[in-house]
Amino acid sequence: MMTTRQCRKAEETDLDFLVELINGYAQTSIMLPRSRETLQQQLDTFFIAEYDGARVGCGALTRLGPDLVEIRSLGIIDGYKGKGIGSMIVKALMEEAKRQGIPKVMALTYEVAFFERNGFEVVNKEIFPEKVWRDCIHCKKQHCCDEIAVLKRI
Repeated sequence: MMTTRQCRKAEETDLDFLVELINGYAQTSIMLPRSRETLQQQLDTFFIAEYDGARVGCGALTRLGPDLVEIRSLGIIDGYKGKGIGSMIVKALMEEAKRQGIPKVMALTYEVAFFERNGFEVVNKEIFPEKVWRDCIHCKKQHCCDEIAVLKRI
């Protein structure tokens, strides 16, 4: 039997899935928590990964400036990691950034090797003041952030 994998833009019916997946990661301090209302407002920035018709992952592309977007809320449900789903989501997000004419894509991550395999390079997070002043200022890890910044130019 052949496995089908696809990545598509998120729809209203994906909202419960996004809330559960993202806030599950937030409970382990891997992602920032997001309210249902916030996710609903940002729904058009999300992509959903499906594996044999089941929703198994997500990722979003958030604009930080005229030439910079961030990959955020990249997550895969347990049991589906290591199947190329994360890379499929990153590829869809990179294509969306290119479609929007944005040359730089960054992320803050604990999964540096994953992003390096997808063509990103480690950079100093201080080169992204747009990110620091928009999101980091509200984070409980603001003064002790242990995430690594990665960047890919299109």
